[in-house]
Amino acid sequence: MSSVQRAGSLPSRRELGYHSLKWIDGQVLTPQIAAKSGKLLNQLEKQARITVFGHSMIKNGSGKSALNGAPDNGRVTNLGLTAKPAAFKNRRFIPRNQKAQGFMKDRKDMLAGAGTDTKLCHIGHDPSSFHGFVNPPVVHASTVLFPDVKTMETRAQKYTYGTRGTPTTDALCEAIDALEGSAGTILVPTGLAAITVPFLAFLSAGDHALIVDSVYSPCRHFCDTMLTRLGVEVEYYDPELGAGIQSLIRPNTKLVHTEAPGSNTFEMQDIRAIADVAHKHGCVVTMDNTWATPLYFRPLDFGVDISIHAATKYPSGHSDILMGTVSANAAHWDRLREANITLGICGSPDDSYMILRGLRTMNLRLEHHGRSALAVAEWLEGRDDVARVLHPALPSFPGHAIWKRDFKGASGIFSFVLAADAPEKFKPKARAFLDELSLFGLGYSWGGFESLAVMVNLEDRRIRKAPSEGPVIRLQIGLENVEDILADLQRGFKATAAV
Repeated sequence: MSSVQRAGSLPSRRELGYHSLKWIDGQVLTPQIAAKSGKLLNQLEKQARITVFGHSMIKNGSGKSALNGAPDNGRVTNLGLTAKPAAFKNRRFIPRNQKAQGFMKDRKDMLAGAGTDTKLCHIGHDPSSFHGFVNPPVVHASTVLFPDVKTMETRAQKYTYGTRGTPTTDALCEAIDALEGSAGTILVPTGLAAITVPFLAFLSAGDHALIVDSVYSPCRHFCDTMLTRLGVEVEYYDPELGAGIQSLIRPNTKLVHTEAPGSNTFEMQDIRAIADVAHKHGCVVTMDNTWATPLYFRPLDFGVDISIHAATKYPSGHSDILMGTVSANAAHWDRLREANITLGICGSPDDSYMILRGLRTMNLRLEHHGRSALAVAEWLEGRDDVARVLHPALPSFPGHAIWKRDFKGASGIFSFVLAADAPEKFKPKARAFLDELSLFGLGYSWGGFESLAVMVNLEDRRIRKAPSEGPVIRLQIGLENVEDILADLQRGFKATAAV
């Protein structure tokens, strides 16, 4: 038995267009269906019986309907169509996009000059599309139905298959675009995939790619293994090279990858200078902007073509989601989008919903993370058992001037060099320090609510070698009270004294 059965002269699937119709309160999605709506409603009003999901719905004498005898508050319901029989002739259908266009334009105008918190509250947020509900629903989908063969052949509707977007994933993409100033955003299952997908999109066999030496370590592994196997030549460059990258560009250089601050050691890069040189030679410029988020740095405003972000970190904020976002400018959006479709990679609707919810409070959390992290960094800088603190917001840090010029703030992750008088003591001191911590968790990733600590391995660096003064400890400063964080670190330092 089909979900919608004909009864008497009930309209056909094509006439009904059940999957595309909603009331004006809940809107109509297609103009073709809207044109047929008047005739359709008159037909439905005259029906004494229709069948929905195998159950009879009968209008009774009072104008009410009943499902298997149960009152239905005067509403005849048919898979996507909800109607009040007495009001059929007074209702009219309109295309959803016709109504939404004005609403969305007003919203964009309102948000254009709004503050950060206001934007985060309202981006990716269109209650008129979802019957007034504040948050978009989680839409799980693989199959998407078409009203007729022609539409199916031409794919002349917004959604065609689950991997190509749903209302849930679209809401998150629209929100990220608003933050990044991008022409389009794709969602991928991890932060690493947010790097590898654009690399695969813009690099081919025989190409040369320049990758910053302070790159995220799993990215380096991808470059040294898969990219090399695919015939791409990878070369690493000094993060502080700036416009001097000109000397490394070859006729076959196609991509320049940046990351600022650098992974684990937080070297700053002159992104605009690098992008200007790269574009003169026709290179695509990508940037991993996970540390700053688009709240503190907008890569596309500085000449970057592709902005990469591990939404696992601050957008999620709770250490329980894996996702990456890749945002492109207009010149590179189509190629990025096509590559993503070809690879068959997409973000899940459940994770998209959670990331979208996390965005609403991201600025509040990021401010707390950053404020606490800077306080901890300043405290560490005054200790004799700390050789160096690697935090761009500290005036003593070599890249501080670039950070101050280009960035709006600092997040909650940085490193310090634990003082040790001999290389053989590096690991024992680091282990003693970390094992004594109780508030700090020992774990990878960052951006969540809890503080984390990890000993950094820099053996894969080609240009910038690891600090010689001692082991590098990376701290993710969470949302705990600073006093409690410092007390825990103090216990760790005390444990290193005997090593």
